[in-house]
Amino acid sequence: MQSDLDLARTAALAGAAVALRHFAALAELRREVKPDGSVVTVADRETEAAIRAVLVAERPADAVLGEEGGAAGSGARRWIVDPIDGTAQFVAGDDRWLVLVALEEEGDVVAAVAAVPAQGTLWWARRGGGAYRSRLDGTAEQRITVATGRPDVLDGSRLGVVPAPPNYLDSDRRIAAPLAARAAVADWDVHAPLLVASGGLDLAVQTRGQIWDFAATSLIVTEAGGAYGGVDGIRGPRAGTSLFARSPGLWNRAHAVLWPEHG
Repeated sequence: MQSDLDLARTAALAGAAVALRHFAALAELRREVKPDGSVVTVADRETEAAIRAVLVAERPADAVLGEEGGAAGSGARRWIVDPIDGTAQFVAGDDRWLVLVALEEEGDVVAAVAAVPAQGTLWWARRGGGAYRSRLDGTAEQRITVATGRPDVLDGSRLGVVPAPPNYLDSDRRIAAPLAARAAVADWDVHAPLLVASGGLDLAVQTRGQIWDFAATSLIVTEAGGAYGGVDGIRGPRAGTSLFARSPGLWNRAHAVLWPEHG
């Protein structure tokens, strides 16, 4: 039997293979709009189906929550799946979209995988076991850590804001504005929270999302030595605006600027 982390990798890679086939034929991909205004495609649904098939075959007693397929099963163990995180980027031909798979036990994320298929990279973490990056085929594995030796001050900190255009709305700009006024906003060619985990950024704010948007990246960042949370403090993934930082001290300073009424 595969370990939970190995299973998460297997599932994410199965989904990545499906998503890449659609990404190579974008001109033929029909777009739909969900009730919340976000874009969805058959690529999202087929990618999630491939991931669920792997998980259900190996862990039939576990619950699964996916962005497209909803919730199935119950119990203390729950797999959380975002088949294509960044569908707007995906349909635009932007290579920064992700396939996210995480395992939650008793409310805590314990294993996480973030595949960036179009960039050929795989990122993962296990609670208490650190965070890593490799190529999709598993080669060139390396442990990753947040940037160290930098002062925990906002001025001059490198900040990434998610989402990216064309999915960056005026409401996103308003949410990020207090922090963007202090830190140095940087363009990112890899998902900004992953850059925090690997030392390329000091801060990332993801202005909106659901638990499946954050379950995997929250563990990868914290296992790399960083901090993750929302308006209600440093704790596990939840819907809303999420803040990632390379240290708890910097996270607290950024939190006070983003949410001064909750300081």
